[in-house]
Amino acid sequence: MSEEDILGLSKHIGDRYYRAYIGPPDKYDLVSAMSFNLLTVCGLRQNHKLLDIGCGSLRLGRLLIPYLNARNYVGLDPNKWLIDDGIRFEVGSSLIEIKQPTFIHDSGLSTLDDRVKLDYVVAQSIFSHTAPDLLERWIADMSLRLAHDGVFFVTVLEGDVECHGAGWIYPECVQYGLDTVSELAIQYGLKFEALTWYHLSQTWYALYVPGFSARLLNDGLPSRSSFRALRKES
Repeated sequence: MSEEDILGLSKHIGDRYYRAYIGPPDKYDLVSAMSFNLLTVCGLRQNHKLLDIGCGSLRLGRLLIPYLNARNYVGLDPNKWLIDDGIRFEVGSSLIEIKQPTFIHDSGLSTLDDRVKLDYVVAQSIFSHTAPDLLERWIADMSLRLAHDGVFFVTVLEGDVECHGAGWIYPECVQYGLDTVSELAIQYGLKFEALTWYHLSQTWYALYVPGFSARLLNDGLPSRSSFRALRKES
């Protein structure tokens, strides 16, 4: 099999191939890198508990699972075949045995113990496919599940024509205004910051509890220098 076939470069977005089903296969590496770097710049350490919403074929998980301590990665996705292919082709069963991540084959967290508190949560290109009811449900749920210094990183496709449907919308995309997301965050007791961190087509937001070290966000310009400055002060 050629490298092009293995990487799915000839596939189209949405095709039933693990690298293509979740987005452009030629950007698979870039999306994982931009997300992982944002998390680490904003303070993610190996001891933190992290939830990857819509973990899919472990595009981001393949970097997070070896980085985090054992049992600290939680991946959520209703498509079990995507996770299985991610393990088979990107992570490997030996690493799964060593790191013992938790995988939830569902569209919600009802099976996750309520006592589990999450330090970091990431939802990359999830809210671009959720109607308002699911958008609010996820923000409400995270407001209860975040640790006392937890943070929730999300991406949103910003626009003036907002969605008025219901449920999960895929492969079509939906738009939201900044005010919609920020008002929901405030409604559920979370603080809010729009970030300038790179994304292919969406905007990164940070929703966080008051105990999170907001200086890591650097007024929307997270960087290595802001992380180093915070470390020197601690």
